[in-house]
Amino acid sequence: MVDLIKRAKELIETSAVRVVIGYEQGIGNKTRALFVEKAEDAGKLIFDSRCVQNLAVYITKKEIKEKGKMAIAATLPVMRSIIQLASEFQVNDNNLLVLGITAESKLIEFANLVEVETFVHQYQIEIDARNKEMLDKLGKMTQAERWKFWIDELAPCFKCYACRAACPMCYCHRCTVDFNQPQWIPVPSHELGNLEWHIMRAMHLTGRCIDCDACYNACPLSIPINLLTKKMLEDAKEHFGGYQPSLKGDHLMSTYKPDDKENFIH
Repeated sequence: MVDLIKRAKELIETSAVRVVIGYEQGIGNKTRALFVEKAEDAGKLIFDSRCVQNLAVYITKKEIKEKGKMAIAATLPVMRSIIQLASEFQVNDNNLLVLGITAESKLIEFANLVEVETFVHQYQIEIDARNKEMLDKLGKMTQAERWKFWIDELAPCFKCYACRAACPMCYCHRCTVDFNQPQWIPVPSHELGNLEWHIMRAMHLTGRCIDCDACYNACPLSIPINLLTKKMLEDAKEHFGGYQPSLKGDHLMSTYKPDDKENFIH
């Protein structure tokens, strides 16, 4: 992408930013994250259909923040992640410049995060047909059938936490699963431990997940854990009028109002 390479080089040469986060050729036919800190390295930047990793996962890392102001090559899912992170006070205009990449692979440089928010709100989050079909299938199962489905699907999980590492919203320095005094989530990769880990993660992402599938793409066993957060997106749409990341910071699981519905309480 010539425009991206040119702009990244300019930003580094003029010290407008200290690092540009983008993609480069990896091993085999895969791409990987690239951190451009020297103008001559800008030529390594690439962008094509293989570039699906959510680069927003890096902008909350201490090692990257310490470098100074950063720029990031951002597809629509990455831009949505950035807005969600900004609403949670993790990034701001002073430390981040967004180089948006449209579906047509055109480069858009945004002056601020408000412009990014305006852009992403043109595109509603839509669950793709294949996963929608699977969710519909799960919805038609009995409670016992769904329980068996998830027990069977999660059984191979050995808790490598690649899903957590790939998710931009899992930025806590110490996760609940890392605590052992008290120990909230069982450590072993057994039926209960796996189930509790994935349910807890899905709950923490309710009203925050931007449906980028980074968790599923990172899973070495291709466990469909993204179906859990996609179901949360469907429920949010049905019961709360949908969800789009917003700089206002009103989150589904952390916003409480006196007139909230209580019909779910039995």
